[in-house]
Amino acid sequence: MGDDGNRERFDRQMQHWEGYLSSTPDMFGEAPSESARFALDIFRGEGARDILELGGGQGRDTFLFAGAGMNVHVLDYSESAVATIGEKARQQGLSGEVTTRLFDLRRPLPYPDGSFDACYAHMLLCMALTEEEIASLCREVHRVLRPGGTFIYTVRNTEDPHYGLGTYFGEGIYETKGGFIVHFFDREKVERLAEGFEIAGIDRCEETSLPKRLFRVILKKR
Repeated sequence: MGDDGNRERFDRQMQHWEGYLSSTPDMFGEAPSESARFALDIFRGEGARDILELGGGQGRDTFLFAGAGMNVHVLDYSESAVATIGEKARQQGLSGEVTTRLFDLRRPLPYPDGSFDACYAHMLLCMALTEEEIASLCREVHRVLRPGGTFIYTVRNTEDPHYGLGTYFGEGIYETKGGFIVHFFDREKVERLAEGFEIAGIDRCEETSLPKRLFRVILKKR
């Protein structure tokens, strides 16, 4: 993954996503994902109040958490995504519950140790990131969670219909239809990336009519 050409193509995904998100309002729909509903039940049961969301997109999951009275800090590297979430928060009277920040998640997270009760990431980890970059991000999530905090994320797995199609970059990473680069996970990869966490669950689920086949992972900070 040290190839400079690959790195440049990965970096261009930022502009690729920016173009789609800025030109397609509610690209993924307005309703929250089933994964967010699942996470909300867990977060509520644990009394979580401060939530970190990685890759908020256009906010369909953000406002599920904020509407439940949680303080949601959203990081995304798309300017239009951050602007859209901020405007929706203003319109819904939730600006006090939703904080947005334009941020490249390949960098260390901009928060002190133990800042959050929980972290949520819906298909963010399976974007154009190397395994080394994902491992670094997981370590950062571990750092900013409070003891006993929960990290719930979803990733496309190797049973997904698009796995094995398109340009291959190694590590289970393919450029799929539409020019999107996707990092597909097998169970062993999920387990490798859980260093420092207790694995509370690895479930299979599906989303959309394609379907996208996902792992839904529940990690607890030891």
